[in-house]
Amino acid sequence: IFIPNSININEYIFTERKKLSPNLLWVRAFQDIYNPLMAVKVLVLIKEKYPNAKLCMVGPDKDGSLKAVLNFAKKENLISSIEITGYLSKMEWIEKSKEYSIFINTTNYDNSPVSVVEAMALGLPVVSTNVGGMPYLIESLENGFLVDKNNADEMANCCIQLIEDPVLAAKISRNARAKVEKFDSEIVKEQWSKLLNV
Repeated sequence: IFIPNSININEYIFTERKKLSPNLLWVRAFQDIYNPLMAVKVLVLIKEKYPNAKLCMVGPDKDGSLKAVLNFAKKENLISSIEITGYLSKMEWIEKSKEYSIFINTTNYDNSPVSVVEAMALGLPVVSTNVGGMPYLIESLENGFLVDKNNADEMANCCIQLIEDPVLAAKISRNARAKVEKFDSEIVKEQWSKLLNV
């Protein structure tokens, strides 16, 4: 039985994304298991087609992975195209998300990450690695994209597909919101009550 992580859906104002810019948002801790370096590799590939592409990375540094990200970004002359905010509160990163069009989740291991659920609630198309519980959240071409772990080329191609196909982007944006509306805390509470017979 799958019972999802819950959110208060009313806290997330939905914006249907149609015509997308090449602006990527990543929200996670800088930690090896979340593979933050992959996000920068995706940016490198997208900038080959969209030189104005940019990436915002939100989250605290947990194990020194931030240094590797910065070193790689400097090597690729990308420092001016990347914003690294450090830790932001939920409301702060939701406000920041208004500037971005695509949410990327590069993790090597996962369960049912709340940050991805929140992005879907906001209407951000999600491109994620296909690990852990992600298939319970996302069905490719319906409400997001799933790609192989550590495959920056595949993730970049999916982002470009979203940018170039506004109809698909809008469909995924709407379907993602519809999916996570079922994860509202009141609905999830009822699922737990039914399971536990309380």
